[in-house]
Amino acid sequence: MTIGIDARQPLWFYDFVSPFTYLLLEQHDKWPGFDFAFTPVVLNELYRHSGQVPAYSLPTKRVFMYRHALFRAEQLGIPYKMPPAHPFDSTKPLLLATAAKGDVQFVREIFRFIWREGRDPSSDEAFAELCERVGMPDGPELIKSAEVQAQLQRNTADAVGLGVYGVPTFRLNNQLFWGEDALPMVLYCARTPNWLESREVKRVSSLPSGLPGKQA
Repeated sequence: MTIGIDARQPLWFYDFVSPFTYLLLEQHDKWPGFDFAFTPVVLNELYRHSGQVPAYSLPTKRVFMYRHALFRAEQLGIPYKMPPAHPFDSTKPLLLATAAKGDVQFVREIFRFIWREGRDPSSDEAFAELCERVGMPDGPELIKSAEVQAQLQRNTADAVGLGVYGVPTFRLNNQLFWGEDALPMVLYCARTPNWLESREVKRVSSLPSGLPGKQA
């Protein structure tokens, strides 16, 4: 039986395919002091539901994204090495984290395997090594479980229902904060939640579209 997302608690949505999600997790010591529920989701499914074109499908945007991630890593002093190909199939590590109900240490170890060591978690050999590293040598069998696979699908569907459209995304006080560069905003809103109720924030949050046939 799958378990639905408890939207009453602070949430953090992630997919291992995202370099910016790795960079944000490496700044965990700066996060607001809440117990975020780490929630794996399938990024491509979020894109599909929201009608977005993945950045890596546009050649010039793909190059910029990879350069920007490297720049941010160097700027932040975070060890960083891209895996041999991107995008890669992140299904196996997502299912592993789902099966383990992975906490920050567990999830961070997987991210570091991919984005600090530059490994491809989709290959059988590398995934088996990853499972050993996180203390789940039976991982290759665990991820075949229909219940585990259904739970990841449920996570993703519930995230879509909450309006999540990308990763990394914080959900705090019923608000979404997307992207590695949103951390200062998350921190500010955690300290000053009334800012979201200010007149100008409300105004810009409900602006109509100025283009015919376009919904805001």
